[in-house]
Amino acid sequence: MSDTLNDLAAAIRAERPAAIVDASIAFGELTLEVNLAYVPTLIAYLKDDAGCRFSTLVDITAVDHPERAARFDVVYHLLSMYKNHRIRLKVAVREDEMVPSIIETHPSANWFEREVFDMFGILFSGHPDLRRILTDYGFRGHPLRKDFPTSGYVEVRYDEEQKRVVYEPVSLVQEYRQFDFMSPWEGAEYILPGDAKAGAKA
Repeated sequence: MSDTLNDLAAAIRAERPAAIVDASIAFGELTLEVNLAYVPTLIAYLKDDAGCRFSTLVDITAVDHPERAARFDVVYHLLSMYKNHRIRLKVAVREDEMVPSIIETHPSANWFEREVFDMFGILFSGHPDLRRILTDYGFRGHPLRKDFPTSGYVEVRYDEEQKRVVYEPVSLVQEYRQFDFMSPWEGAEYILPGDAKAGAKA
């Protein structure tokens, strides 16, 4: 399988050298790192080329790396049912950059791109209707960014007196805490209370 994927990566790189930054194989899957500007043309090529035929767009998602200058990786998963191959494309994107939409090649990208916009705040140029799809219209922030607070900014409830849904700032009844429980599993470097007695009896 790895030989086939290496051959596929070499063929794509030969046909689209400017588009490919790097190629790697892990867990039996080929991942191509792609230049942002070449995303639409490369995906169209992967769909139409007789040696590729990646006709199914499985998913578009993203990963947040707040410590990087190119903060996000936009990730495309494609499937060739004709060749029985999967391929992953990763595109590094700065927070102030827009990603070209691929709706013309894969109409199903419409909702995927809206979801990535909603969850991460990444903008897609050329998208006909880029608006939130999972969160509410008045939602503030993008929940899958790593700097989004775990409690959120507002809470929603139905007010019986006003007969409508109201938004209120989050009010926690206690300070938010991170509980650091010691592991009870074997191999831990510390001894839990009571373990010393159990060891002495044995």
